[in-house]
Amino acid sequence: MQAGIIGTGHYVPEKVLTNKDMEQIVETSDEWIRTRTGIEERRIAHDKEDTSDLAYKAAEQALEEAGIGGEDLDLILIATVTPDQPFPTVSCKLQDQLGAKKAAAMDISAACAGFMYGVITAKQFIETGAYKHILIVGAEKLSKITDWTDRNTCVLFGDGAGAAVMGPVSEDKGVLSFELGADGSGGQHLAQNDDYIYMNGREVFKFAVRQMPESSVHVVEKAGYDKEDVDYLIPHQANIRIMEAARQRLGIGEDRMAVNVNKYGNTSAASIPIALSEGVKNGKIQENNLVVLVGFGGGLTWGAVALKWGK
Repeated sequence: MQAGIIGTGHYVPEKVLTNKDMEQIVETSDEWIRTRTGIEERRIAHDKEDTSDLAYKAAEQALEEAGIGGEDLDLILIATVTPDQPFPTVSCKLQDQLGAKKAAAMDISAACAGFMYGVITAKQFIETGAYKHILIVGAEKLSKITDWTDRNTCVLFGDGAGAAVMGPVSEDKGVLSFELGADGSGGQHLAQNDDYIYMNGREVFKFAVRQMPESSVHVVEKAGYDKEDVDYLIPHQANIRIMEAARQRLGIGEDRMAVNVNKYGNTSAASIPIALSEGVKNGKIQENNLVVLVGFGGGLTWGAVALKWGK
């Protein structure tokens, strides 16, 4: 039984925080942020809007697109590093909100690579026949762990959620190959210290520009394809220069890579599923396309998936 994505959805808060706004908060400039990261603005959730609220709105869209209801779900996986509270988990809250009474639920903490870990976990359950329909949501309210006095990090992050429903698909569709990895020895370079995000930008950049391109190529080769066969690349939206390194390694044109880092900044685990949902809705992803998802994050963690789009 082959596992694939049968529905997508995404949600971002209404409040927009532009680079010009950031100039009023810390010593920085629109030009400095844009040239180094590609970010122009980001979305910020309001005080009463938490991670579970963002997840619910993205999940509703994904279920509708998949043509199923909450009662049809067997498992809910939430990738997040910013849960509403340690427990009950975001996944348990969402299970209740969706009326998914038969679904098991758990959160996954793998930072920006969390959605990839969720997709591959879901793949195993579906392909063994244990479960049929699984909801994976990447959801983050990073604004609540951002140090708004640290100009090196506060310009980078935003809030949002992206969701995917996975289920059985045709034999020639769905997830073809994957790669997951971790390097705990580099964990100190991207961590939550004293309630806030800390990042050693130089070290994280060095890691990411090596790992994202390597993982992208690996999953394409594992799937039995050549680099030029890739129709669409969805990299973690952290920094345009890192994303470009992956695109150039695959040798594909700019029009074949998802880019929304300019609009939303780095939304951690929500980044890839938001871009995936947008790609489906704007027609960039078509039936039978070979799509590569690739991300990296704190831990350090990374993950990549090659899939053939369609049901």
